[in-house]
Amino acid sequence: MDHTAATAQTLDLHRLELRYAELRVLDTAAITRLAQSIAVNGQLVPCIAVAGEGNSAILLDGYRRVAALRQLGRDTAEVECWDGDPVQGLLGVLARTRSRAFAPIEEALLLRELIASGPLSQHEIARRCGRDVSWVSRRLQLVTVLSDAVLTAVRQGKVSAWAAVRILGPLARANSAHAEQLLASLHTTPLTTRQLATWFAHYQGASRTVRERMVEAPQLLLNSLTAKADEKSAESLREGPEGEVLADIRILDAVGARLARRLFALAPSPAELPPAVTTAVGALQLALASLQCHLRKVCPDEIARNSSSRADIASARSGAARDQPALEALA
Repeated sequence: MDHTAATAQTLDLHRLELRYAELRVLDTAAITRLAQSIAVNGQLVPCIAVAGEGNSAILLDGYRRVAALRQLGRDTAEVECWDGDPVQGLLGVLARTRSRAFAPIEEALLLRELIASGPLSQHEIARRCGRDVSWVSRRLQLVTVLSDAVLTAVRQGKVSAWAAVRILGPLARANSAHAEQLLASLHTTPLTTRQLATWFAHYQGASRTVRERMVEAPQLLLNSLTAKADEKSAESLREGPEGEVLADIRILDAVGARLARRLFALAPSPAELPPAVTTAVGALQLALASLQCHLRKVCPDEIARNSSSRADIASARSGAARDQPALEALA
């Protein structure tokens, strides 16, 4: 079906049959921006429709433009009326999506509608859309793993397509009751995609009891994390640079002790260490030597006192710690 010869005509909005409105994602912000553009520049891109019953036209593409026109109080729209039936028209719209911004979930819903409304196979749909079969299959997977409730939430703009596919989909497969409860919570307390990703990361590592509380009130976890981050920020501000230095020293001390234990467990003798570990320890020695040189310049008197008492501290250690080799011996 050749659409290049189709010319736009002015149609009353009441003549447009919004048969596929349920397949489009509602984006109120985008509609408002589009309305502002139309108010200044007019409708630059016509809608696309095919003939319906009587003098009606079935709208295939342009649902946001129609919503923007209604927001402006307009009662007409510029529409390209294509020949053929709705199935042929939808195939043509999908073939144009390379130059037209459709959300993947919208493409998936249109493909599902095509398969449900006719005898077309995935291979035939792919051919007539100018796509390969794997593209059709990947798009259909987006909707086959999601419940109707989740798809409705995506279409209404209450949940992003990313969150639906990456969070609600996997959650529904693992625990459908939790997915339904989370979705119900999101209707009353919406979360951003980033907040949902943070919530899901903590959910995956939580116990069963904690998970029950998390799906009942997802915002409580996020509030707790925000409070902890604020507390940590306030503590950092209160402690100043001195606190940051002390924290780094404590971390180095703990990591050094842990590394010594692990090296001894890996190979009591330096000769038994794997070559890659030996090389890494050698590079660490250089870094430690550079740090030691800087520390001697900053506080030489304190380092001298610690060096004189190191033997007494080492003798006080018990068990296997006495037998652990110094890092210098492993280089």
